[in-house]
Amino acid sequence: MIKRVLVTPAAAEIIDQLREKNGELMFHQSGGCCDGSQPMCFVKGEFRIGGSDVRIGEIAGCSFFMHENQFEYWKHTQLTIDITPGRGSSFSLEIPLGLRFIVHSRVFTDQEMEALEPVETFE
Repeated sequence: MIKRVLVTPAAAEIIDQLREKNGELMFHQSGGCCDGSQPMCFVKGEFRIGGSDVRIGEIAGCSFFMHENQFEYWKHTQLTIDITPGRGSSFSLEIPLGLRFIVHSRVFTDQEMEALEPVETFE
């Protein structure tokens, strides 16, 4: 199965640091304006997943969710979550470290599209 979402080693290291301090984590990418379109890291359960969200995979032991409208836009691409210096203005856990998670993407090949991990929906 081809993964829909990956994580860089640098981002995985930050996720591990955040997990040590905060416990289990989760990610969500809503597709809202401004920082709402960046991946955001929360303590598991502190961001409520709803019927319009899909789980597209897991990175560094954390579920990664996306709003279904955003997923419709990104469904043809593989996302790689990375970390970069700079402060976003979101509630994501990495912000106090002077860092923020970002997305790199690439379009799946036709062959890969046939072997993608399934997404989970919530109702």
